[in-house]
Amino acid sequence: MAKESKELFQQTLLFECAWEVCNQVGGIYTVIRSKIPAIVQKWNKDNYFLLGPYFENQAASVFDPIEDLTDPVGYAVHTMRQNGFDVHYGRWLVTGKPKVVLFNPYSVFNRLGEIKYKLWVDHYIQVHDEPLMDQVLAFGYSVTEFFRILVNSDIQEPHIIAHFHEWMAGMPIMDIRKENLPIKTVFTTHATMLGRYLAMNDHNFYNNLPFYNWENEAKHFNIFPTVQLERAAAHGSHVFSTVSDITAQECIHLLGREPDYILPNGLNIERFEALHEFQNLHYQYKEQINEFIRGHFFQSYSFDLDKTLYFFSSGRFEYQNKGFDLTLESLARLNYKMKQENIDATVVFILVTKQPYHSINAQVLHSKALMEEIQRNTEEIERDLGKKLYEYITSNNGQFNIPNLSSMISETMELKLRRNVQSWKNTNLPYVVTHNLINDGADPVLNFLRMSNLVNGREDKVKVVYHPEFINSASPLFHMDYNQFVRGCHLGVFPSYYEPWGYTPLECMASGIPSITSDLSGFGSYIKAHFDNCEKMGLYIVNRNNVNYNDSAEQLANLMLRFVKLNRRERISMRNNVEENSIHFDWTNLAKNYFQAYDSALER
Repeated sequence: MAKESKELFQQTLLFECAWEVCNQVGGIYTVIRSKIPAIVQKWNKDNYFLLGPYFENQAASVFDPIEDLTDPVGYAVHTMRQNGFDVHYGRWLVTGKPKVVLFNPYSVFNRLGEIKYKLWVDHYIQVHDEPLMDQVLAFGYSVTEFFRILVNSDIQEPHIIAHFHEWMAGMPIMDIRKENLPIKTVFTTHATMLGRYLAMNDHNFYNNLPFYNWENEAKHFNIFPTVQLERAAAHGSHVFSTVSDITAQECIHLLGREPDYILPNGLNIERFEALHEFQNLHYQYKEQINEFIRGHFFQSYSFDLDKTLYFFSSGRFEYQNKGFDLTLESLARLNYKMKQENIDATVVFILVTKQPYHSINAQVLHSKALMEEIQRNTEEIERDLGKKLYEYITSNNGQFNIPNLSSMISETMELKLRRNVQSWKNTNLPYVVTHNLINDGADPVLNFLRMSNLVNGREDKVKVVYHPEFINSASPLFHMDYNQFVRGCHLGVFPSYYEPWGYTPLECMASGIPSITSDLSGFGSYIKAHFDNCEKMGLYIVNRNNVNYNDSAEQLANLMLRFVKLNRRERISMRNNVEENSIHFDWTNLAKNYFQAYDSALER
């Protein structure tokens, strides 16, 4: 960055506006939050602000109000409050503690008629009543009013950059340009709305991409106003950007503008760093997963946990887009290959995604409770036996011999343990899904597993656990945070068909865990373009671009089989390589792309 750019940045107010500021909904929350330390390190911290919606249940624990409203932003907040807006000014309680302004969309719902009328008259976008759209419009209206007040106040810094993420935050761009407000705008689409819908419904999406009529397709999926807002933000911004070359092609054909910059997503790697401890952490958290597996499977039959590998996939439930379909097909093939080669190992695949459910399966909870009771019984016996053994040895007149230990266990304890074990053991197959799904019969994951007979049979080398809820420390089944769960696994599997970037393999990398991604994900295509021999980094890439489904499934099955055949030393070496290379994706390295975009915005 040139010296004059650095000085210019120090005199510039930077606002990042996103629906997921203090409002965790999806991946953009991670983008915004993890990038903050790298931004405030380069920018004048007092000149960096985040704008988002105010939802009390989300903001309550992460927002600290600022009472001093004497700075220009505080003045704009104060003015808006006088005009009937519910606006909150404070700090976001995350690393870097940036200043944030949060706008309660419900406070201006009484103006929705006026907002929609102006949207139609000024920009020819007609919207109907829909809860999310109403919130988005009210939020955009509030942000626009904030900027109007801000530029008319006595601001010492003459430059303002407003960076908007996604269509839900991009509405103010239209009026900023229409009213010629002295604000340089940057718009980033992390995934086009129409592209996501098309990819879910067209197995030949990428080949058909140049031939779609965006208007017809948007009307077909009933998202025409949303796509109009997205296109208006893309065309109205001074600098238009996206997160990967893959998504850039969508922007060209579906939004009608080629992005000026590619802004790949990173992570705050320092949050994940465990230095020499990360191998120990893998072992520690693997033991916690072992406890779940014992409770879930061993009531029916057992297998050697020292020869068991934990594979997992996670993310929003988009069966085709996230590559869940390809993953399950490849696991069925892996199961067959491992049987054919008589490989002395077990793979447990854990699918973590959000699906509607009634409750956790009662039998799963019951089995876990009995397992924990058995553990308490054995610990009680251990304490009692240890005490008796110590007393026997120290009082045996100097004669050393080991007594019959079973005779030292009281009949009461033995009977108690036997009853618990007999209650716990059964001959049923271990459940595939841990929860009672609302629409079990129509669930594509369960239907595939039934069709392929991948139902946790004793003879199966590949077992499946379908967990239709995100894992956190409050989870009654795992009792661990998601990042701890990731560290405890051996391999992440994410062969996405549609994935503008893809944080899951990057989170694996930051945790020192190998992963599989695809060349149709932004992260995978970035890896292929910038790194040679990525397998040495612990990153496997499945070819899905212009490759048929069957060939991709076979390649993925063979990649997983190759990983299964690695010995313990080779897996430890690979985890070392993964952890070592994760620094390439730290925001301290990738944030430079954002600064280039901001520099370009100021020049325009």
